[in-house]
Amino acid sequence: MTQRSILITGCSSGIGRHCALQLHKEGWQVFATARKIEDIEALKNEGVTAIYMDYTDHQSIKACVEAVLNHTGGQLDALFNNGAYGQAGAVEDLKTDVLRTQFEANLFGWHELTRQIIPVMRRQGYGRIIHCSSVLALTGLAFRGAYVASKYALEGLTDTMRIEMHGSNISISMIQPGPITSQFRENARLNFISTVDTEKSVYSERYKHRLKAMESDAPGKFELPPEAVYKKLHHALHARNPKPRYMVTVPTYIMNVLRRFLPTRALDAFLRAYGD
Repeated sequence: MTQRSILITGCSSGIGRHCALQLHKEGWQVFATARKIEDIEALKNEGVTAIYMDYTDHQSIKACVEAVLNHTGGQLDALFNNGAYGQAGAVEDLKTDVLRTQFEANLFGWHELTRQIIPVMRRQGYGRIIHCSSVLALTGLAFRGAYVASKYALEGLTDTMRIEMHGSNISISMIQPGPITSQFRENARLNFISTVDTEKSVYSERYKHRLKAMESDAPGKFELPPEAVYKKLHHALHARNPKPRYMVTVPTYIMNVLRRFLPTRALDAFLRAYGD
């Protein structure tokens, strides 16, 4: 039986790294991307084929695809778009260039990589594309506007793609995690500090509270390990009929119910009360 191959992005830590290592153990030919040399070397030490790629660097996307296809003889069974970051800050405090950078990393780069992989899958007559979305693709939340917007856009683009590609034998799925143990919160904190002038904001006091929460190493109440996402990815890769969406963590299920049944003002009140 031919070894199945998958390209996974954002594998320096958390979800991406765990999924890459688990699939490698299962016998998949895994191509894992990261941006830092030390993370690439660490993945190689685990036996995974690690490749540099940055969603905001278009040449690196092209080079990554070429490297993968050179390894596989021009084929690829699956793509798991996972690499992303969270841009914190009130919408009014975000410079447009900051919002643009968020979209480059969380949407435009994903779109470009996916477009380069789709012709490969069309030629071979099959494939699986999985995007790691978020609970914040379901509802807005204070001080997460840039990230929320990027995930809303990702879901809209993916829903459209799924409809357009019906009958192609290429399945399109989304995984919607809530809080997962990773470096995501710390990376978001460092990025927030470097891009938002907290002292001049009308939200300066609330920002202090947010930063304190982001500095904490304590796991959140509903936080789950990356294994929870891997289980959904495993199903999306192996099921005869993969689901369009896979929810992960209690908050994701709760938000899905609340947005369906609560009036908008009631949902806004709930998110104001529990969103910080």
